[in-house]
Amino acid sequence: MDRLESMSVLLAVVDAGSLSAAARHLGMPLPTVSRKVAELEAHLGTRLLHRTTRQLSLTETGAAYVAACRRILDDIGEAERTATGEYATPKGVLAVTAPVVFGRLHIVPVVADFLAQYPEIDIRLVLTDKVVDMMEEQIDVALRIGHLPDSSLMAIGVGTVRRVVCGGPAYLARRGVPAKPKDLATHNCISFEVLESRRAWVFGNGRSEVSVPVVSRLAVNTAEAAITAATLNVGLVRVLSYQVADAIRNKSLRVVLKDYEAAPSPVSLVHKGQAPLPLKLRVFLDFVAPRLRERIA
Repeated sequence: MDRLESMSVLLAVVDAGSLSAAARHLGMPLPTVSRKVAELEAHLGTRLLHRTTRQLSLTETGAAYVAACRRILDDIGEAERTATGEYATPKGVLAVTAPVVFGRLHIVPVVADFLAQYPEIDIRLVLTDKVVDMMEEQIDVALRIGHLPDSSLMAIGVGTVRRVVCGGPAYLARRGVPAKPKDLATHNCISFEVLESRRAWVFGNGRSEVSVPVVSRLAVNTAEAAITAATLNVGLVRVLSYQVADAIRNKSLRVVLKDYEAAPSPVSLVHKGQAPLPLKLRVFLDFVAPRLRERIA
């Protein structure tokens, strides 16, 4: 039995929350994952995991052993990174994810400058409006918009964005400018289903928060499609401010209901916080964070 490999498999199972999820993450057959954990338990002469049909959890002994495994594997990883020069020269591959429009407008231009300055680092950029599991998808850095849940991940704030309601000039001239959120009941709306419900839009914060029914004439699954429809005067759209910045500048869209906007949402660069940070990750964060702050501002 390769104990280091078995330790790595055990950590993958614990981090993923199940044997099957760990098998997918490792690219390993499920029976192999199960066998390696069982062999480790047999070698130690104790049970490390409680297994039920619905969940998997560590035994008391398992929790202590997993913590020790993390220290051992971290030490080995650090020794290997030092030996290969990762801490002396920034090099290697970084996996980065961001929302589609934000990535196109801001991440891609900054990454282009970064790659020119760091020729030994390659970037794998995943643009998606879904929240990616950083552990499962082996992501190094994620650009997240909104308040972050409590987790072991580390976050670097780079700015804020607003959620805005917009309409095309011809549509607003034809149907009128809404003065209050309740006026949306008489307007055609375009729903971006990842960001908003197609039945109601929420305004305000905390106790002043109010859910306003909307008439969703068109529902789409990407912000760019919703914005394009709004510029074609289909109706009102509610998206994030950076997504319509160009359309507002060229006056193909106009912001309405400004007085009822919710508080701005934070924009953060999120990483797994391993210590010490690989040099390729540290230089990426140091390079990207100030440039994003400038672009968002």
